[in-house]
Amino acid sequence: MTAVKYRSVDVDGFKVFYREAGAPGARKLLLLHGFPSAGHMFRDLIPLLIDRFHVVAPDLPGFGNSDMPGRGHSFDRIAATIDRFSEIIGFDRYAVYVFDYGAPTGFRLAVKHPDRITAIISQNGNAYEEGLSDGWNPIRAYWQDPSETNREALRAFLKPETTIWQYTHGVPDPTMVSPDGYSLDNFYLTRTGAADVQLDLFGDYKSNVTLYPAFQTYFRTHRPPFLAVWGKNDPFFLPAGAEAFKRDIPNAVVRFLDTGHFALETHAAEIAAAIRDFLAR
Repeated sequence: MTAVKYRSVDVDGFKVFYREAGAPGARKLLLLHGFPSAGHMFRDLIPLLIDRFHVVAPDLPGFGNSDMPGRGHSFDRIAATIDRFSEIIGFDRYAVYVFDYGAPTGFRLAVKHPDRITAIISQNGNAYEEGLSDGWNPIRAYWQDPSETNREALRAFLKPETTIWQYTHGVPDPTMVSPDGYSLDNFYLTRTGAADVQLDLFGDYKSNVTLYPAFQTYFRTHRPPFLAVWGKNDPFFLPAGAEAFKRDIPNAVVRFLDTGHFALETHAAEIAAAIRDFLAR
């Protein structure tokens, strides 16, 4: 088994930190995390995959150990950086695992380079409006009226107790959730500039919803092998969002897990087994 290595690479003057494991000649798998986490969210999954795959998990720009961008951060910029990152590390054809913010990032890459994507695994990574719960209402209010009042109201999403809630809500046994993940996320949220970058991304998330039709066209046109593994108790992304993939990709495999948003915290072994079975087909 190849050990996990921790590296950084310069992407056009921007440092991207990433985890890498597995044989370079093995099938490539790019892991894209979500808010407010970083590549460490895959710490339990990677060891279960590296005997068969060449796995890379970058920290998205503004997250984890990657550089902090300035104001006006956007999902287009994140996707552009990760696109160049994938080229620099030699990921010319790869499967992609997307979660939360990683979904609009990975789906942008798929739309731009459909020939590079060999398969998609979506773990609570949404592309349909019916997948958005009422938990998005405060953020929707900011989309409709980007006032300072509405922006400031979103700082509640950045509080330590909110991060813990995101990890534990919908988990039948919260004692299964290690404090390591949410504690590290809360540490990263204290980085200089992190709060404003996250508030900018809350505002820009509307660009992802605007792109949903383009993502869906890609799904219908290219029919990539698709696996959805979904924490069914997610307070933000509803099971209907997982089922919707089958509308555009009839052969999509959809599996629900009795857990919340951060499904890997409780079901890493089950998700790894599903990925191994799915990508072996």
